[in-house]
Amino acid sequence: MKTTLEIPEAIFREAKSLAAKQGVPLREFVTEAVKDRIQLHRGSNGKPWMKVAGRLRHLHKETARISKIIEQEFERIEPEDWA
Repeated sequence: MKTTLEIPEAIFREAKSLAAKQGVPLREFVTEAVKDRIQLHRGSNGKPWMKVAGRLRHLHKETARISKIIEQEFERIEPEDWA
């Protein structure tokens, strides 16, 4: 399908240069860039912050442990709070 896009000059030049360095036509370079952007959106379920936050998944257990400690501390009533 053919379409016309308006792209800022500096971005166009850089895209054309990168396409040439990779030895692919600009059309293919732009198509791949759009596909990558679509995948990024699909992978985050519409939540762009997930691409960063998702990388912190390994800290889930540690976060739960710390949250539990904080919760226990806030449940304790200090003697001076009774007055």
